[in-house]
Amino acid sequence: LVCFFLDTDRALVLLEEYCKKLRKPEEQQLKKAIRKVMGIFKSSLFQALLGSFKKKATRHGTTSHTSLPAVLACDVLGCPKD
Repeated sequence: LVCFFLDTDRALVLLEEYCKKLRKPEEQQLKKAIRKVMGIFKSSLFQALLGSFKKKATRHGTTSHTSLPAVLACDVLGCPKD
């Protein structure tokens, strides 16, 4: 799951770079939407959710898979405890 955190940080960097390229008037609505998503990624609620998933991944031994879907599957389906 550490990889997911790094991927989130990388996504923010890429989104910021992409936003800098959006200069045309017709691109401003897209730029606004992207900035809104970036704000969500940076929010304390989103970060708290990631922290919660990280704890669950560690408990279920899925940290080596670095997959948020795997963590969610374990949460929903109930993975056997080690």
